[in-house]
Amino acid sequence: MEIRPGRTYPYGATYDGAGTNFAIFSEVEIRPGRTYPYGATYDGAGTNFAIFSELAEKVELCLFDDHGRETRVELPEVTGHCWHGYLPSIVVGQSYGYRVHGPWDPAKGHLCNPNKLLIDPYARSIQGDIVWNDAIFPHSGPDGAWKMNTKDSASFVPKSIVTNPFFDWTDDVKPRTPWNETVIYEMHAKGFSVINPDIPAEQRGTYSGLSHPAAIDYLKKLGVTAVELMPVHHFVHDGHLQEKGLRNYWGYNTIGFFAPHAEYAARQVAGSQVAEFKQMVKTLHNAGIEVILDVVYNHTAEGNHMGPMLSLKGIDNTAFYRVTEDAHYYMDYTGTGNSLNMQHPNVLQLIMDSLRYWIQEMHVDGFRFDLASTLARELHDVEF
Repeated sequence: MEIRPGRTYPYGATYDGAGTNFAIFSEVEIRPGRTYPYGATYDGAGTNFAIFSELAEKVELCLFDDHGRETRVELPEVTGHCWHGYLPSIVVGQSYGYRVHGPWDPAKGHLCNPNKLLIDPYARSIQGDIVWNDAIFPHSGPDGAWKMNTKDSASFVPKSIVTNPFFDWTDDVKPRTPWNETVIYEMHAKGFSVINPDIPAEQRGTYSGLSHPAAIDYLKKLGVTAVELMPVHHFVHDGHLQEKGLRNYWGYNTIGFFAPHAEYAARQVAGSQVAEFKQMVKTLHNAGIEVILDVVYNHTAEGNHMGPMLSLKGIDNTAFYRVTEDAHYYMDYTGTGNSLNMQHPNVLQLIMDSLRYWIQEMHVDGFRFDLASTLARELHDVEF
């Protein structure tokens, strides 16, 4: 039997001479849910959503169907600045984001703008590219008296994806190679295999290509015991690069500390990159090769005061970022426009939860920290 999307109205069964359209209205059921873990957690029957914001007055969970149509559901509970709710009907593959309602006062660094769809900081998968449209920017900037930008950004920003947490890790054993025997090969997850003729074309430049038998044979012949992957946390391509026909190849522009970068997946199906990354780690482990990640926790892709609003900036700007005495502006220890505020306990928790996730759920073996001195700053000095 063939079935097509049909129309949303009128409700009921409507015969048009060639076939029948069926439409029924149903409100999304939501329950209080749990405060932890943060993010979207699927349990086999439904999904728990939890997000931190000390500043928010209301948080809306935004659900998107395959046609981009949005349904907004207000999270019903807030416990210790954690907004949370459980939806029995939401399963793996669901696209979502957040809208945060609260104070708009740029002079104090408060940038709550519910016109902007926000990526979940704990999203395990992020799908879609940024479209560099005026709608993704929160305000007019200093020349426009910091007026709120009321254009809706939902059509122009990537969506968070509910992922499947279940994976068969049977027989996965971490190599735990002694330091005096360790040989580390630093590589770009895409560049390593993208032109290798011994790897099938559809797998080149992907996580599965990196763990293909031809790739493993090459690494073993070199005596490599560990691969250190340049950033694979989900990142964005800067607008000024795209204007020049370029892309952010290296990946030092993170927007998701839990999500493997989607472009490096062989299958471009929402959420599939998580299982593919896990399989890559398991295969490399079986070959006696450890996996180390180059991680960028010192800043995000949201840039400075004139940068886009994609996630943290709209959730709780002054909690997540270090601002100057004039809170319109950001402390920039990184040269990228912003610096994460590691002095805030929930920001520190975000980083620690990310590290735990990659070790416990993704089974990686270690990390190399980009600009670690930024993470250790207390006031302006580095606390060694």
